Amino acid sequence: MEINYNNIHVIGFDADDTLWVNETYFRDAEVAFGKLLSPYETLNKIDQELCKAHIRNLPLYGYGIKGFVLSMVETAIELSNNNVSAKTTQAILDIGKDMLEKPIELLDGVENVLKELSKKYKLILATKGDLLDQERKLEKSGLLDYFHHIEVLSDKKEANYSRLLNHLDITPSQFLMIGNSLRSDILPLVNLKAHAIHVPFHTTWIHEQVTENETNGKAYKTVKSLNELLELLQ
Repeated sequence: MEINYNNIHVIGFDADDTLWVNETYFRDAEVAFGKLLSPYETLNKIDQELCKAHIRNLPLYGYGIKGFVLSMVETAIELSNNNVSAKTTQAILDIGKDMLEKPIELLDGVENVLKELSKKYKLILATKGDLLDQERKLEKSGLLDYFHHIEVLSDKKEANYSRLLNHLDITPSQFLMIGNSLRSDILPLVNLKAHAIHVPFHTTWIHEQVTENETNGKAYKTVKSLNELLELLQ
C-alpha cells in the first residue's frame, strides 16, 4: 500500500525502544526477580504472576519502572504467603533503582535521523510512563534540542492522541507517529486517520502485542530501522 507523506507538518516519536533501549532492562529485572523468589515458586509461575500484577496495576500506578517495582513487591508478598523478608524486599527495591540508573543506549541512527528530519519538520516526543523518569532519560540522551514539544502521556489511546493533536493545532492528516508498539504508537493513529510508521524492537512487552486480525487492512508502514525514514520523508 502506497502512503503519501507530503502533507506531514509534525512528526511524533515514541521514546522507549524507539529512540533508546528500554524493554531489555525489564526482561533482565524479571530474571533477577525470579532468582529472588525461587525459594517460593517456579520461575515460570513467578514470571506469570508478576506479569498479571503489573498489568492489573496499570490503572493505579500507570506505566513505568516505579509501578513495575510496586508490582514486584506485591507479587513477592503473595507468592511467599506474606513471608518475604525485609532483605529480599530491599533487593527488589534495588532492582528498581538499578533500572532507573541505567545509562541511555541510543538505537542505531537515532541522532542523525532526528538532526536531518528537524530541518524540515517540527518534531515532538510523545511517550508514556513516569514523568520524572522520562525527563531524566531525555536529558541523559542528549536529544532534547531536536524536539519542539515533549508530551508524557498517561496512556496512548485515541482520546490521548486526539487531545495532543488539538493542542498542536493540526489535523490528523498532518501528523506522523513513529514508534515500536503497534498497540500504542500505530493503531490509535491509523484509526484517527493520521499517519504512522512502525519500527519494531527485538522484544515487545506482552501488554503491547496485538493479533494479526487487529492489524489487517490498517494503513501503516513498517521499516527495519529509523534510518529508512530519511528516504521516505526527505
